[in-house]
Amino acid sequence: MFAVGHMSLGYLLGKISAKILKIQINTPLILVLSIIPDIDIILELLVGNPVHRGPTHSLFFAFLIFIPFFLIFKTRVIPYFVALASHSVLADFFIGGEIQLLWPLTESEFSAAQFGFSMVQINDPINIALELILFIFAILVMLKAGDFLKFFRSNISNFLLIIPVITVLLPTFTSYPLPVPNLLAFPHLFYLIVFVISGLVALKKILL
Repeated sequence: MFAVGHMSLGYLLGKISAKILKIQINTPLILVLSIIPDIDIILELLVGNPVHRGPTHSLFFAFLIFIPFFLIFKTRVIPYFVALASHSVLADFFIGGEIQLLWPLTESEFSAAQFGFSMVQINDPINIALELILFIFAILVMLKAGDFLKFFRSNISNFLLIIPVITVLLPTFTSYPLPVPNLLAFPHLFYLIVFVISGLVALKKILL
């Protein structure tokens, strides 16, 4: 999936799990976790080797990292783990290619195709339509739940949104690692503008 699909899916699943558990979520943190495995896009540029869909996409590694948070915060951490896990398990596993799902247990790469499912390529019209639908639905839920207005409040946690801006949104608009399809250009630009404004509002609070 492209960035807009990952963030929309992560938000929706995090919101659903939070509603079931009857807890509140930190929306910026949910969005950051839903996209954080793609930080390897930047790492790939730095090290000069292809590492995308590698260790940062490992579900096993993610679970190990979350163990202390599960012990401390218990069920309150579930929406955040769901958002993170959705990136690999419900998105990249079925769309786009193979991932090192069980690193460091094994460096073998896994995909839905190995289990008899049809692999959907990232530029496939099916995926583009799916991401567009997820984006629209996520924005509608944000508006209805009042989460969208939180982007423009002086909350320090909103500064976390600079992470997806730097790691995936800006690189994507430079056609790295892939150019954004025309139908997804507006959703990416929308998230980019909202996140930059939100980060600047949070930065103002930090500095003042």
